[in-house]
Amino acid sequence: MDLRVSRNDIMPGMSRPLPSPDLARVTLSVLVIGLLVFACLWILQPFVGAIVWASMLVIATWPSFLSLEARLGKRRWLAILLMTLVMLLVIVLPVIVAVGTIVGHVDEMTDWVRTAAITPVPPPPAWVSQIPLVGVKLAAEWQRLAATSHDELMTQAAPYLITLAEWFAGKIGGLGLLFVQFLLTMAITLLLYATGEDAADGVLRFARRLAGDRGEQAMVLAGQAIRAVALGITGTALAQSLAAGVGLFIAGVPYAGVLMSMVFVFCMVQLGPLIVMVPAVGWLYWTAHPAWATMLLVWSILVAALDNVLRPLLIRRGADLPLPLIFAGALGGLIGLGLIGLFVGPVVLAVSYRLLQWWVADIDADV
Repeated sequence: MDLRVSRNDIMPGMSRPLPSPDLARVTLSVLVIGLLVFACLWILQPFVGAIVWASMLVIATWPSFLSLEARLGKRRWLAILLMTLVMLLVIVLPVIVAVGTIVGHVDEMTDWVRTAAITPVPPPPAWVSQIPLVGVKLAAEWQRLAATSHDELMTQAAPYLITLAEWFAGKIGGLGLLFVQFLLTMAITLLLYATGEDAADGVLRFARRLAGDRGEQAMVLAGQAIRAVALGITGTALAQSLAAGVGLFIAGVPYAGVLMSMVFVFCMVQLGPLIVMVPAVGWLYWTAHPAWATMLLVWSILVAALDNVLRPLLIRRGADLPLPLIFAGALGGLIGLGLIGLFVGPVVLAVSYRLLQWWVADIDADV
């Protein structure tokens, strides 16, 4: 015979009171979760850069990847192979061209450096003083350099040359780590291409678990922002570098291929093509080719202005977001996080901006 009775048997209709929240238990749970997150990030720290870069590459190129896969009869392995080869060509080919050109003309470049080291600065040509606004000051400064002795010029330039050499040595020392990061990025990229749908579904489910439908919409917006920035910045840099390369080649500037690769890199980091084009124009004036120099100067201005027209159009095709928001995110991310900040910055600002919009709009919905 069971003598156990419940509270409802003694006092029918009376429910059991809810337990009071255990503050210590909640605090420890949050602490343990925080420690787990910190431990995971600490363990994955060597791979965070590669994971972020691979994610950006895959998200930016995913529509093209799916289109290529459909054209290849749904053979994903072949689409992955072709996309990998294209990425290797885009990333590695400019480096190979630059290194090959330098190695093939190392003797000629050495002679240039030796000649420049012993040749005095010539007086400024007459046309320099006729340049509007800055011609007189430029001619005066040029004349001052021409009157300075070679030894004094070398003394003045020595601190800058030492700083440049130290910077270059530091970059050379980091090439090994950069190569390892590149291999990790490519490996993670292959994995994400192979399991892209599962990864996207997992991210969307996690976002939905955090914030419901708004969380899922925020993740979709993040993907659109990544594609918009990739299309706008990369497409504009590619167009500007090709246009600059054509101008350099027609004007007869040596090593136009190397300079074109440098223009692409500088445009990607938002420094623009003029950092390469202006010295090329100066070299043409220096070597007594004023007509070609003037032509290249006008062409350089057009190439530099191309991003003001092309980049907004390409970004608008990728995502319906305010252009100042994208530009501020790209520049701020570049300054704060380096090259990868070009993509991370706009994503963070875009998602934050849209979440703020939704939060403010909830006031109207509650009224």
